[in-house]
Amino acid sequence: MRQRKNQTIKLIALGGVGEIGKNMYLVEVDKDIFVVDAGLMFPEDEMLGIDVVIPDISYLTDNKERVKAIFLTHGHEDHIGALPYILRQLDVPVYGTRLTLALAQAKMKEQELKGKPNFIEVDSDSVIDMDSVDVSFFRTNHSIPDSVGICFHTSEGAIVHTGDFKFDQAAADLYKPEIGKMARIGENGVLCLLSDSTEAEKPGYTKSEAIVASEMFDTFYNAPGRVIAACFASDLNRIQQIFDAAQQSGRKVAVVGKSLEQIYHIALDLGYLTIPDELIIPISEVNNYSEREIVVLTTGTQGEPIEALQKMARQSHKHVNIQPGDTVIIAASPLQGSEVFLFKTVDMLFRAGANVISGKKTIHVSSHGSQEELKFMINLMNPKFFIPVHGEYKMLKAHEKIARASGIPQENIYIADKGEAVEIKDGKLMPAGKVPAGNVLIDGIGVGDVGNIVLRDRRLLSQDGILIVVVSLTRKEKKIAAGPEIISRGFVYVRESEKLMDESVKLVRDVVEKNVSRDSFDWASLKQDMRDELNRFLYEKTKRRPMILPIIMEVPEPRS
Repeated sequence: MRQRKNQTIKLIALGGVGEIGKNMYLVEVDKDIFVVDAGLMFPEDEMLGIDVVIPDISYLTDNKERVKAIFLTHGHEDHIGALPYILRQLDVPVYGTRLTLALAQAKMKEQELKGKPNFIEVDSDSVIDMDSVDVSFFRTNHSIPDSVGICFHTSEGAIVHTGDFKFDQAAADLYKPEIGKMARIGENGVLCLLSDSTEAEKPGYTKSEAIVASEMFDTFYNAPGRVIAACFASDLNRIQQIFDAAQQSGRKVAVVGKSLEQIYHIALDLGYLTIPDELIIPISEVNNYSEREIVVLTTGTQGEPIEALQKMARQSHKHVNIQPGDTVIIAASPLQGSEVFLFKTVDMLFRAGANVISGKKTIHVSSHGSQEELKFMINLMNPKFFIPVHGEYKMLKAHEKIARASGIPQENIYIADKGEAVEIKDGKLMPAGKVPAGNVLIDGIGVGDVGNIVLRDRRLLSQDGILIVVVSLTRKEKKIAAGPEIISRGFVYVRESEKLMDESVKLVRDVVEKNVSRDSFDWASLKQDMRDELNRFLYEKTKRRPMILPIIMEVPEPRS
């Protein structure tokens, strides 16, 4: 496809390797940089107070003039969620399919991005002619329509990024993959394949969505009361199945959850959901129907459904709460690290009187291919080089093993770390240095203003609490005018620790008097001495290390 000879080809992951989420991959051909996806990741447990995590794009901002475009594979948060933050710093065109761009546009409005982004719609038949490469697309099977893989056609062969995919033999028309086109790409020569590794540890094939649809109908039909169905807001395949099962079992559906309503309306307006108008009712009309006629479709903040269910179980949800006789369907797998939260939520739902269906029946299947499907993709593409992406390190290693079993030599497979550049040169795949890569933490409207030191302080506060020590000194005589007063938050219950507090006050007073008796002293030394002595004393007494904040105030002498 390419007439011009390309001199250099590099591949870099700024996110999405060694982790789940935060997908962002760079394809560098000659001087041009092309970005594939701009995803976010939900915070890990130790990231206290953090809302979301996005990739560090300092390498891209340092090379703005070389960044030619951003290409989006599909509309899930872990592939488009960072876009509003990135487009504040990069003014480049964004290519994506119709639904993907509609969801990305909604993210822009949500984040109040100033200016109008340059969104360019493509479909699986589009070919984009860039200076250094031609870019083409192929449709893949995932849990959201309009998902595509991306091909960068170089003079040495195609660089193929699969996006997220599986091969469901019973997929509906909206979700059918273009297997014939994939085979033709492979026949024309694939230089390097970057492939989704999420389910690389799982043998066999991912179960078909047709099984889910059948089990969903059975559950809806046999439920004696209301059905509360929880799923991810962007899992449009599952949402369609829930509406279909509701219609077949003679139920009405009320949609609850801001992110779910937003995505649902976008998909409905664009024709990616097929739902009769009479099937949908507002949540306020639920009590007008018998319990046997109701389905509540719900999700929570950032499209995550488990938190919303826990509120319902606690009877603290503002729209609907669990009551005896409800059937709760959890049609979603928990986010990485939130498995314990899911188990607790299921327990609470049972205590509230619900019958919970989660894992017992096939009411949810993965939207990623298992080992046999990953082999199938490798065989279709028949790449010379292989780089597993999108997954934790153990998943990447499992995918490496699959690639070897599919006939790719070990020396032609490379597992890259975040920020590691991989170059294809002289018929070999080799490391080519590193670029800055890591996490940028989003807390409220702050982007990147919370770093390791702030997180460390938050961890300390969460573990042993805080002590604030207030002392007032006279300006001239340098004597204690008031205090010391010690305020405890999250350290000890003061009323039951009066002796400890009294001893701490005496210790602080001694430290202050010792310091001010010197000919010269400075406030910084005094504060440090207060911290050191109090820290040592409290650890001896309690084996805890609270954060200690000394506050010293100067009181002016009264006028005579």
